[in-house]
Amino acid sequence: MISRIIEWCARNRFLVFTGVLLLTLAGIWSLGHIPLDALPDISDVQVIIHTNWEGEPPNIIEDQVTYPIVTTLLAAPRVKAVRAQTMFNDSYVFVVFEDGTDIYWARSRVVEYLQTIAVRLPANVHPAIGPDATGAGWVYEYALVDHSHKQSLADLRSIQDWHLRYQLATVPGVAEVASIGGFVRQYQVNVDPNKLLAYGIPLSTVIDRVKSSTNEVGGRVLELSGTRYMIRGLGYLKSLDDLANVPVMAKNGTPVLIKDLGTVSFGPDMREGVAEWNGEGETVGGIVVMRYGLNALNVIDGVKKKLAEIKGSLPPGVEIVSGYDRGGLISESINTLKHSLLEEAIIVSLVIIVFLFHFRSALIPILTLPIALVISFIPMYYLNVSSNIMSLGGLALAIGVLVDAAIVMVENGYRHLSERPASGGEVFGEINSSNGPVLHKETDASAGKSAKKAVERERVRILIDAAKQVGPALFFSLLIIVVSFLPVFLLEAQEGRMFRPLAWTKTLAVGFSSLLAITLVPILMVIFIRGKLRPESENPISRVTQALYLPVLRLCLKYRKTTLLLNLVFLVVTFPLMFRIGSQFMPPLFEGSSLYMPTALPGIS
Repeated sequence: MISRIIEWCARNRFLVFTGVLLLTLAGIWSLGHIPLDALPDISDVQVIIHTNWEGEPPNIIEDQVTYPIVTTLLAAPRVKAVRAQTMFNDSYVFVVFEDGTDIYWARSRVVEYLQTIAVRLPANVHPAIGPDATGAGWVYEYALVDHSHKQSLADLRSIQDWHLRYQLATVPGVAEVASIGGFVRQYQVNVDPNKLLAYGIPLSTVIDRVKSSTNEVGGRVLELSGTRYMIRGLGYLKSLDDLANVPVMAKNGTPVLIKDLGTVSFGPDMREGVAEWNGEGETVGGIVVMRYGLNALNVIDGVKKKLAEIKGSLPPGVEIVSGYDRGGLISESINTLKHSLLEEAIIVSLVIIVFLFHFRSALIPILTLPIALVISFIPMYYLNVSSNIMSLGGLALAIGVLVDAAIVMVENGYRHLSERPASGGEVFGEINSSNGPVLHKETDASAGKSAKKAVERERVRILIDAAKQVGPALFFSLLIIVVSFLPVFLLEAQEGRMFRPLAWTKTLAVGFSSLLAITLVPILMVIFIRGKLRPESENPISRVTQALYLPVLRLCLKYRKTTLLLNLVFLVVTFPLMFRIGSQFMPPLFEGSSLYMPTALPGIS
């Protein structure tokens, strides 16, 4: 069957070239649209549920909020585990789904189950699911630096919460913009307990009056002189004086106002985080979280463009500086691998040229190498395999294998063509010993053309037969390499998500290389293997390598038992070394980027 495919491709060059060109163009398009990241996202498919209950201790929240949510979600479909963490004011529930579950299907299931338990939760408790992102979604962090020292931390936090955060949320791919540092400004009422006691007003009454004071109500419409007027009660508080003048109750016909019971002022909310910039003091920052499964580099570029647009609307002296940018890590990591791939391709090309000793023949594996690499990005795009260190590392591992089939096939065709017996004299003329050179009638123009066509047909036949001779063995040898990587696809959890991209890229590249070996390479052999061809015995590199290898081969064949025994001894010696080698999940990266995230014990202020 492989021989028939080679024969068919040799007869239909146009179709093969067209197909390869279309696949190459599709591969280039996929290469430009495939997601880029430094490392594969090894996070579980999970949905985070956050519930805030102000002022309640952890044990109350655990019993009345966390426990009902956890026990209900244990029965949700495709749920692998449910974990929870309860602390003062907050409850976090982590719902982990099976690998391969669509994140948005999982989120919709969680929302459905939360609706069923809403009646079992306290009246003022409202659980909410987190953003559609993963643990690897933290892609960018920035800080607001005030060089003029005219803005307070509360002012900077207001700029972040009410201006920057909403602008950055419009960037495609941004799931959340979290604020950190500074002070959240509040209207604060500081009540004097002695005045409450003197007026006989409980604190709960003051709280109720404050809650109900900032509100507007509608009163339908009023028709006057054929015109309808909308009636509404204006009650929104717009200043501290509005809040201070809110009546609490009346004493002897005199209203008791909030300002009679205490003071009203702006103040900071209790904060649970601090942002500091380069030892210059506290500041306000923002954390950009990327949506699940998107291109991190595109999201970061969109955030930077939006920040450049916002820059002109900031107060004088306030600057947005980058604190953490994964784009640099991604670019450095990808560039490192690109340079490695380029170096490997150049080295392989030089080795091919040196050992084949025929430049045009060496072009065949050199051309098929980038084609196989580019085409492998097409299934990567549709399989949602991002371009990262692991996936590109698979291509780096496969480079040596990709050219093996082409080199063997080209070398076989070159050898058959260079070692064929010369037959030129029989075609164009012959020497007569008595009469000297005798030209036949075939030496005219038409005879010359027919003779060249016959020689060309013979050359093509020799090359195609040489390709058919080794084509099946080469094809199935590459398929064996593909099959050898199948166990990697059986890895699960974090290790599977980490190493599966490497297995995909190497498998795809080798698979496409095996197809090119029996389709494109025979055609390129016909095109490039021509001209003056030296026999293998005249290749100086081959003569040197044969001179070194043949004596060793003869010696090994002469002392076969000793050779096998030595190899067995080396194999046994390596076993203790294997167990003494250290192990780790993945090698360290030295790309010039680090993120330090210290943690402290609960209760620290």
